[in-house]
Amino acid sequence: MAWQPGSAAAAPERIHAAQGAPPAGNIPAGLPATLMVGLFEENGKTWMKDSGVPWNVRYRYFVKGWADNFGYGQHDGTWGLKYMKECDTQGFVPAIQYYQLNGEAGGGEDQFLVKAQNTAVMKGYFEDFKLLMQRAKDFGKPVLILMEADGFALMEHQSADNPNAYAAVAATGLPELAGLPDTVAGWGLAFLQLRKAVGASNAILGIHISAWASGKDIAHFSLTDPLEPEVDKVHTFLQPLGLAPNVTGATWDVLVADPLDRDAEFYQLNAGQDRWWDPSDTAPLTSKSFNRYAEWLRLWNVAAGKRWVLWQIPLGNSNHLNVDNTGDAPRAGYQDNRAEYFFGTGDTAHLEKFAQSGVIALLFGRGEGRQSSYTNDVYTDGQLFMKSRAGAFLLAGGLPLPSEGPTPTPPDTAPFHFEDGLQGWVMWGEMLKGVASSTEQAWAGTHALAAKLESTGTGGLVKVSVANVAVPAGAKLSFRVWFPTGSRVSALQPFLIQGAGGGWKYTGAWVSTGPMTAGSWNTVFLQVPANAVSPVAELGLEIFTDGAWTGTVYLDSVSW
Repeated sequence: MAWQPGSAAAAPERIHAAQGAPPAGNIPAGLPATLMVGLFEENGKTWMKDSGVPWNVRYRYFVKGWADNFGYGQHDGTWGLKYMKECDTQGFVPAIQYYQLNGEAGGGEDQFLVKAQNTAVMKGYFEDFKLLMQRAKDFGKPVLILMEADGFALMEHQSADNPNAYAAVAATGLPELAGLPDTVAGWGLAFLQLRKAVGASNAILGIHISAWASGKDIAHFSLTDPLEPEVDKVHTFLQPLGLAPNVTGATWDVLVADPLDRDAEFYQLNAGQDRWWDPSDTAPLTSKSFNRYAEWLRLWNVAAGKRWVLWQIPLGNSNHLNVDNTGDAPRAGYQDNRAEYFFGTGDTAHLEKFAQSGVIALLFGRGEGRQSSYTNDVYTDGQLFMKSRAGAFLLAGGLPLPSEGPTPTPPDTAPFHFEDGLQGWVMWGEMLKGVASSTEQAWAGTHALAAKLESTGTGGLVKVSVANVAVPAGAKLSFRVWFPTGSRVSALQPFLIQGAGGGWKYTGAWVSTGPMTAGSWNTVFLQVPANAVSPVAELGLEIFTDGAWTGTVYLDSVSW
């Protein structure tokens, strides 16, 4: 039964979610089992409450300076707690876009990793996040914390896709972070660890996934590229940052994305960029369309087993005047079709599509002051669009979300995945007692290569390798390695040896396990020489130990 735009009083029967396989992952505890709709609103404002619409979520940015009310209060996070309480008093779940690292000293977005490597900067940064967790615990009710918009993508780009690149984590001296590695992966884990240390179990942490994180903007420009490889690339990078099981004992609760940070026509008129999405239900997945974006969300939901929160969704509609919205005059702002796609059709089909892709919340807000706003989005019938259309949807009971389906095991599509056996890999070294394809651990799929070690005395070197492998010259190879807590594995070295055509040249990339996370998957890399002659005679992983120890090291998903 469809709800009708503008007919808030009609209250038709509740809509059932679309049929089919339910999305993976659970709805975080404390959140409703219906699709949440929310808006941006700053402290002290009451438009949302006064609108008469039962909005679900109220959000705003927390930027550098929030912890002491931007110099007007004590450095104790009270300002943040007041916002949470104000949202709750008005009937909304509070949501916080935590956007602080760009405001720290040392530059803007292009210095994101550089700042994360500065011990003094990161000490203050993590202390402020700890304050947020303490105030969230004081609040005691569910609060969404959407972490560092685009920050994880910036980390991926600036670290050259290396989660083991240096970042100051344990080095900050915060006792809660002492057991984490000083790496980009450790930076991601630090948020989970600080929540755990404080005991803020009501804080729902969201990791931001940028549509351009892989190096290809799949939402607007790289339209003919298949989606799954781009999802896999970013998922591989983010797993050790807290998407995969790790030493903190927790993982991120939700995935977070912003479909666009400005109205589409603003980009068209001011930058000459076409960022409009085709709303047609028959638009192909290789088009700039809602269908393509929904499929990207679905693939991520399957890969990570997490639900989605979409935020900062533009508010422009087809009746805006395409002028700067500096005075909030009726229809000022720029045109877009995202609000109309979800709430302008008179039924829930598009909402159901996105719910089936794992979306549990749609949060609307302008990302810059000249954009359209819900306070002046006058539509062709003279009504405020979001208040009348989204309001009618919410007053009619909203949309029940699909319940959790079984979280599928992501397939391992790497050249060496060990799903069907050893794939020609063999062992070398007296301390290596056996290798096998095992289900005890797996980075992807269900199997990994298990190498059983019996290290004696002061340790030594063993290796696992495969012969006669065709690898592309200049490629960057990834090896996923797991070793247990308390092991005496001191270093790893992926390597290759070229054949006679390459002069039997050896190339290795030795790395200490000190910065890595024991009991979790770590990724080590090997850069193939640009002039390498393929196939190479041998490709493998050397494992170094520094004392007596018996245990198993796992290798999985060797890829390029």
